[in-house]
Amino acid sequence: MTEIQDRPAAPLATATFESLSPITGDVVGIHPVHTAEEVEAAVARARDAATWWAGLSYDARATHLSTWKGVITRRLAQLADLMHQETGKPHGDAMLEAALAIDHLAWAGGHAEKVLKRRRVPSGLLMANQAASVEYRPLGVVGVIGPWNYPVFTPMGSIGYALAAGNAVVFKPSEYTPGVGEWLARTFQETVGRPVLQVVTGFGDTGAALCRAGVDKVAFTGSTATGKRVMAACAENLVPVIIEAGGKDAVIVDADADLEAAADATLWGACSNAGQTCAGVERVYVHDRVYDQFMSVLTEKARDLHADASPGSQMGPITMPRQMDVIRSHIQDALDRGGRAVVGGLDAVGERFVQPTILVDVPEDSLAVQEETFGPTVTVARVRDMEEAIARTNATRYGLGSTVFSKSRGMEIAERIRSGMTAINGIISFAAIPSLPFGGVGDSGFGRIHGPDGLREFTYAKAIARQRFKPAMALTSFGRTAKADQQLATIMTMLHGRGTTIPKD
Repeated sequence: MTEIQDRPAAPLATATFESLSPITGDVVGIHPVHTAEEVEAAVARARDAATWWAGLSYDARATHLSTWKGVITRRLAQLADLMHQETGKPHGDAMLEAALAIDHLAWAGGHAEKVLKRRRVPSGLLMANQAASVEYRPLGVVGVIGPWNYPVFTPMGSIGYALAAGNAVVFKPSEYTPGVGEWLARTFQETVGRPVLQVVTGFGDTGAALCRAGVDKVAFTGSTATGKRVMAACAENLVPVIIEAGGKDAVIVDADADLEAAADATLWGACSNAGQTCAGVERVYVHDRVYDQFMSVLTEKARDLHADASPGSQMGPITMPRQMDVIRSHIQDALDRGGRAVVGGLDAVGERFVQPTILVDVPEDSLAVQEETFGPTVTVARVRDMEEAIARTNATRYGLGSTVFSKSRGMEIAERIRSGMTAINGIISFAAIPSLPFGGVGDSGFGRIHGPDGLREFTYAKAIARQRFKPAMALTSFGRTAKADQQLATIMTMLHGRGTTIPKD
């Protein structure tokens, strides 16, 4: 996964840095390295803006977000071109990413009131004299530390939902895609006119400064290692965090699967965005009865896919140069330990591009199976049945997404996979559904973006109990009598003594 310290911290005398095209190496833009003092100032401005923003009605905030959505949509080609320049991903992929982000922004703005507004909840028989209610209030200022691999879609899952919930946001984009972050903040400023969404740019020190600048929560997307550093910085002031970290997602192919669809999804999940997808496909477990047929379809499709700098290429470069060493080392380790490359291999790793690589006969404890590769490579293993497939899928410290291809047992298999999300007979479809939560377990992190859970992540629950009439027994008083104690014991015995009745709300 991407991280905030992939490049060394900028020297103190350096006030700016360059974002470079991973295709050509040309300078795309020059951006400031914001200091800790500048980050603190941005958070202070956001604090003032948050008071105004939270004071608006849900409808008023939704209107502002809808206006912003319209601006992004009308300038979609401009945004996609900037994403292409900074990440190298094909224009079509950039358009798709931005379109999904727009859809999520629309959902968040349109559903915030329904999810977060005050609602009555049951008081229970013991507290029948009370009217109970709960609502979800904005935290204040949210810090978002975003990745470079999906520089619009991923951070928007935090930015859009935090804004819809009534918070101000200070966004620190990756040092590889600062221009995209500035574009988002600039277009929002055009529509709202107040510093409700601001951007700070720089390296790891800037991200660390944001964690310590007095924000009320931090939403981070990046590597597990960097996520731990973010948590440590936030822990100094008890700032809560959402961590969306790495993944080692698997595809399970059952004996009755549509093999054409499964192979197509596997290849796209492994190689789209040059494999630089946290919820991308890195492992495949195929039922023995269909393994050979599946491999035939998969390898044929993979041999027709190439990554290069041509305008029509369906695969872009590896955005982060040092990731080349990781990809190469995983392939080398797999081959050294008896694995075979049926497509690609070590020669597939070039200077800026990596060609699709399919590895088989790779030991389960190898780097290519256990560690996140973050490149267009995938391991495929034969399994005797779905029990073995599930066991191997779950034998990882990660637990982000997963995929099952089966005509008859898809739900049964999906429910047994230890991951935050599973797609059945599709690929990464859960990410495109705004009402579903997105996030993982284990080393893939915790907390959720998207959906009702994503809205509530950027709020705190405010509970209110209001006395409607005086209680029959004064229990919360030093004037409580022995008779009241006996009455309470009798009531509790009637309600719960038998242990067989479960109260219904």
